[in-house]
Amino acid sequence: MIEPENGPEVRKDAAKCAQTDAREDAAGFVLAGGQSSRMGADKALIRLAGQPLIAYALGILHQAGLDASIAGSRSSLSAFAPVIQDAHPDRGPLAGICSALVSTSARHAVFLPIDLPLLPASLVSFLLHHARVAGGAVTVPSVNGYAQTFPAVVDRVALPALEASLKGGERGCFSAFKAAAAQSRQPLSVLPVELLVQSGQVAHPAGLPAVFWFKNVNTPEDLGRAEAILANSHRVS
Repeated sequence: MIEPENGPEVRKDAAKCAQTDAREDAAGFVLAGGQSSRMGADKALIRLAGQPLIAYALGILHQAGLDASIAGSRSSLSAFAPVIQDAHPDRGPLAGICSALVSTSARHAVFLPIDLPLLPASLVSFLLHHARVAGGAVTVPSVNGYAQTFPAVVDRVALPALEASLKGGERGCFSAFKAAAAQSRQPLSVLPVELLVQSGQVAHPAGLPAVFWFKNVNTPEDLGRAEAILANSHRVS
C-alpha cells in the first residue's frame, strides 16, 4: 500500500530520489518489435505532433533518468538508440522483454511500448522508485481499478520464470508477470495511478488527466485522437 505524501518539499524530494534511483541500477527499454499491421506503416516512425513515436518513448525514459535502448529486431531504428535484437521476433513483446533482460546487468529494467506517447515520465520514475524501495518481481500501474501491463518495472530475478513462460508458448506479458511473481515469491505490485496523482507523486507536464495517459496509438484513428488531445492541452496551457 502506498501512503500519500503531502507538501511540495516532500514531492520534490521523492522526485529527486526517483531520478537518483534510475541512474544507479536500472535500464530502460522501448518495446518496438511489432508488425504495425493496424497502423498500415512502421509505427515507430509515425509522427505525432511532428515527432516519431520512437522519439516519444525514448524521451519518456530519458526524462525519467534512464539510459534507453530499443528491444526489437529492426536495425533501422539504431539511429535513435542502441537496438537489442529480439531472439524470437515473432513471439510478441514477452520475447523482447526476455532478450532485453539477458542483455543488461542492471537489477531493474523498465519497459515501455512504443504506442503510449502520452505517458508522463514522472510515472515511470515513481514506479521505479517504488520497485527499488518495496521490492517485487514486477511493478505496474493500474487505472480505474484495472492493472496495466505497461509501463512495467521488472526485476532480473524474474528472468528465469519469464523465459519459462515464453518457452511454454505464453505470449501474454501480464500472465507471464504473474507467473514470475509466484515463482520468485516476490510480489507483483500494482500501483493505482489515481492515488499517485492525488498525493502529488506524479503529474503530466501538459496537464493531461490520467485517463488520457494510457491511450494506445495503434491505428490512424488513434493517432488522430492523440493529436487532438495534445492540441487541446496546448491551448489550455
